[in-house]
Amino acid sequence: EFQRLHGMGEALYELIAADPAIAKPCRVYAPVGSHEELLPYLVRRLLENGANTSFVNRLHDRDQPIEELIAGPVAEIAALDAIPHPAIPLPAQLYAPQRDNSLGLDLWTPEPLSDLGAAMKEAAAHEWTAGPVVDGDLLSAPGRPVTDPADRRRTVGRVTDADASATTRAIESATRYATTWDQTPAGERAACLERAADFFEQERAALMALCVREAGKTIPDALAEIREAADFCRYYAHRARADFAAPTVLPGPTGERNRLRLVGRGAFVCISPWNFPLAIFTGQVTAALAAGNTVVAKPAEQTPLIATQAVRLLHQAGVPPEALHLLPGDGTVGARLVEDPRIAGIAFTGSTETARLINQSLAARDGPIAPLIAETGGQNAMIVDSSALAEQVVHDVVTSAFQSAGQRCSALRVLFLQEDIADRLTAMIGGAMDELVVGDPSQLATDVGPVIDADALSMLEAHAAAMTRLCNLVRRAPHPRDATHGTFFPPVAFEIGALDLLQKEVFGPVLHIIRYRADRLDSVIDAINGTGFGLTLGIHSRIESTVRYLTARLKVGNVYVNRNMIGAVVGAQPFGGEGLSGTGPKAGGPHYLPRFATERTVSTDTTAAGGNASLLTLGDGAVV
Repeated sequence: EFQRLHGMGEALYELIAADPAIAKPCRVYAPVGSHEELLPYLVRRLLENGANTSFVNRLHDRDQPIEELIAGPVAEIAALDAIPHPAIPLPAQLYAPQRDNSLGLDLWTPEPLSDLGAAMKEAAAHEWTAGPVVDGDLLSAPGRPVTDPADRRRTVGRVTDADASATTRAIESATRYATTWDQTPAGERAACLERAADFFEQERAALMALCVREAGKTIPDALAEIREAADFCRYYAHRARADFAAPTVLPGPTGERNRLRLVGRGAFVCISPWNFPLAIFTGQVTAALAAGNTVVAKPAEQTPLIATQAVRLLHQAGVPPEALHLLPGDGTVGARLVEDPRIAGIAFTGSTETARLINQSLAARDGPIAPLIAETGGQNAMIVDSSALAEQVVHDVVTSAFQSAGQRCSALRVLFLQEDIADRLTAMIGGAMDELVVGDPSQLATDVGPVIDADALSMLEAHAAAMTRLCNLVRRAPHPRDATHGTFFPPVAFEIGALDLLQKEVFGPVLHIIRYRADRLDSVIDAINGTGFGLTLGIHSRIESTVRYLTARLKVGNVYVNRNMIGAVVGAQPFGGEGLSGTGPKAGGPHYLPRFATERTVSTDTTAAGGNASLLTLGDGAVV
């Protein structure tokens, strides 16, 4: 059958309808709805049918051969030598020639999903062991159990926390080996990291199983975790070759040679969070190693098993045992490391409060002033005006606020809705929340898994109770059927009157909605800047001048326009905040590694040997 949209193609329709030889029915269809639903649809169809390559357009071209006009697309494709366009890189070569892209996996195709599921199930049945790793030796003993946040009755493994003796040994070894590792050619250090990326991908199923069971991550989030870790390895390997392999030659007068080179600072401490137990852990460690530092890594207390496996694979990839040590444990372990004057620098991701304590501890130390590279929290906002596409906004809001159980530093916390569209969008967001599946993260149907532990759950429940008393409850997602033994907190949304009602970041699946008038946009900007945080910002608007105005005035490290606010990609979207949200530079960006290094220059008088050789090599030239 032929079809035409009402209002278009009438001349062709009349010819077909009047010709009995064609013997094909021709249907006229017209979309039905209100202006806001129909306008985007009609514009899209006008653009499609009005394009130079469209059938309707080509039909009116008298110079168009009939054979080309009626040519079947299947035959055209079959005649091509290669279907992929040579100018469009395949996924693996997306970042070529600098590095390979990480390996993805189609989670909706039965065959690879079946193989992955079987391998993850086998890995999850294993009881894992973690403990201090000093000079390559795992110092394990009957330690404390590590349990599954989806079911606290289930033990994932056991961990031995580092004591003062293990901490001292690790610092001493890392300090002794620092010069040797720094003098290892940058290309060799980079090769170790590239091999580690390969090993992460080879052991993808086991690492994903640990992410699901130890950290409560859903399967898509666990896959993304492995990919980001591999991307960090390969990206920092590339940056090491670019920035550390050879000195930079600087300009100067004839008879003088000036060179600048980047070298490691010494022993670096890397303190990573539980919300990205493999990706951020790996990113910190590999950045410090790539820059020529030895590393003492302190993972989050909740996720030592994943960190232990990452260290094992990095050692297997060729990182010397003396260059990388692991010290699991609580805050006392981190405090011992930060206070030691032999530590040359700290990389930290976590709360703003803990970053302040680290900064104060470093300031109180005797000896050299050590750098602190900190990525902390944020009161992340999204601003949506009346020009935004409602369906896209709802999808991006739900993803940004509730994916990973809202336990991303980049997650959406405060949604500013222009009051002209607030009623409709609030209702749509509530409807989307009704469809969320909260439950066991090992099930592919699950959208939202558990929060990390009982402390996090108690904090969220207390905040929700306070908001219920003070504000309007928009919606709470359905509670999982069997949540008795897990730390589940279903996503919840509240409508609040003003941003200053929130005194701190609420780290979990809680969305706060604020209405604003179009003529009070500056007040929204002032409120966001007034929090002092500056990590992520979302903007949904189809008015370019509005987007430019907001991005120019808001003091935020990462701005996302007409898309969700999470899932920064290494090398493409360097991540990090400003103000209370971090010190910079951005992880996964071109300026990150130099912060782990110190600069040294060498200036040489080349005439000291008895003449200016550079002049003698210039050759003959005309003198004017």
